[in-house]
Amino acid sequence: MSERQVSVRRTIPAPPESIFAVLADASQHPHIDGSGTVKASRDTDPEPLRLGSRFGMDMKIGLPYRISNEVVEFEQDRLIAWQHFGGHRWRYELSPVDGGTEVVETFDWSTSRAPWFIELVGYPRRHPPAMAATLERLEGVVTTAGD
Repeated sequence: MSERQVSVRRTIPAPPESIFAVLADASQHPHIDGSGTVKASRDTDPEPLRLGSRFGMDMKIGLPYRISNEVVEFEQDRLIAWQHFGGHRWRYELSPVDGGTEVVETFDWSTSRAPWFIELVGYPRRHPPAMAATLERLEGVVTTAGD
């Protein structure tokens, strides 16, 4: 493990397949985002994300902007990660456990083109609360999907 990673984990009372289906659907990302920065999906492809998939998001951190991402790590129902031009990654790892699935979300800036900038603006310490909120919202989406 690189020291340029922060992770949060949550056990969600649902099977990995259900959780992964939400993560692999770019149109769901604005609904699960706990940071408040992901405003809308620009993805019109109904196919689930897979290795090499590209998808876009409308974002807002102060000012609105658009970002394009590429899925760079993928294992069906277990692992998905994407990055944009900056090179840092958002990774989700799913493991079946008693009572559901342990989901680990990791912000990994070890692959960033400018890790010093990520650290300068404080993302490593600011992201974990938003990541915890994302996993909470993910649980809400997954557990109410069948209701």
